[in-house]
Amino acid sequence: MSFTYAMTTYSVSLPARLCGTVALPASKSLSARALVISALAGAPEPEGLSDCDDTRVLRHALAERPDVVDIHAAGTAMRFSTAYFAATAGTHTVTGTDRMQRRPIGVLVDALRRLGAGIDYAGAEGFPPLRVTGHRLHGGTLSIPAHVSSQYVSALLMVAPLMTGGLTLRLEGEIVSTPYIDMTLSLMRAYGAQAAWDDARTLCVEAGGYRSDVRFSVEPDWSAASYWYELVALSPDPGARIVLPGLRPESVQGDSAVSGRFAALGVGTAFTPEGAVLAKVAPIGALETDFTACPDLAQTFVVTCAMLGRPFRFTGLQSLRIKETDRLAALQTECAKLGLRLSADDRSIRTVGECPVAGVHPVIATYEDHRMAMAFAPCAYRFPGLRIADPDVVSKSYPTFWNDLRAIGADVREVNDRQ
Repeated sequence: MSFTYAMTTYSVSLPARLCGTVALPASKSLSARALVISALAGAPEPEGLSDCDDTRVLRHALAERPDVVDIHAAGTAMRFSTAYFAATAGTHTVTGTDRMQRRPIGVLVDALRRLGAGIDYAGAEGFPPLRVTGHRLHGGTLSIPAHVSSQYVSALLMVAPLMTGGLTLRLEGEIVSTPYIDMTLSLMRAYGAQAAWDDARTLCVEAGGYRSDVRFSVEPDWSAASYWYELVALSPDPGARIVLPGLRPESVQGDSAVSGRFAALGVGTAFTPEGAVLAKVAPIGALETDFTACPDLAQTFVVTCAMLGRPFRFTGLQSLRIKETDRLAALQTECAKLGLRLSADDRSIRTVGECPVAGVHPVIATYEDHRMAMAFAPCAYRFPGLRIADPDVVSKSYPTFWNDLRAIGADVREVNDRQ
């Protein structure tokens, strides 16, 4: 299967009155984990899966098990499918886009090899594509660096119940995106695995496999909700009100933190039988600045603060350099088009001043990154007619994003200009 993005540009203008109910897509993170675990368990396919590119490529890979597994731009699918195919019978080549072939995977490959996996690099050392020959892994005790990506940890955890001796996994260095590790453990336990933290740096998974009689249903995506929080924050409508059905405060998704963090930017959340109701409130408390636990929210907060004129310095962003693009560099470049100069290092980003705005209708590049498109779209409140290049990249996680904007009164149309 393949996905191609049309090289188009959208012009975005947003309604003066912001009000509506938006059915969010299912959680991409939960969908990926539930797909892998249900496949390992021989359980029914999870219900309510996300209908996005990342979920579709992983679903196809697990169901069809082709000789060449092309996960395109889906970083989660690359890491999870590498571990899955290493722990199940067969030989597969796992590959992806040119950008994916420049995203490092050596930490995961080294860990799997130490557990008995047969993995060779089919190209550059330390990067996809990979030639994976799967069999039952022996397990044991393993230490890995935890500062690069929690997806390496989750990938190892999910296949651990199938290992001969289970797995004791010791995390070295700073642990990033801990809520995503907790999400993985929660789903594993839902399928009957014995998996838990032994202490603050050690995870233990017992051998024994998963139950095959579990029916799992995926909840809406809190990451997708963040863009609607941003819209409420930037809207000039004092009565702005957006309802997001199905969101619960007790979610296992780490990005549910968005509800509390946006209170500092003037957006309150009321959990009602309708769902999460977003509305303007007086800003409450200090803005949290460490995104180690929820890096996927960083772009939304950077752009929101930029448009509100709120000085900021956000830390815990070390994983953003190896996402779909170098997100810190991309934020610097695109925010400059909107008049804000940012400074970034490998772990943080902050405002340093203003700069000239490039043109009446700035064109935001998206770098094959869905979150760049969605984080910058609400800037149309400050720049009516804002252009978003290659807008179809949202299909990676939120295929209906543009239609959902249109449904609440936005004017989103294709234009012919290019960068």
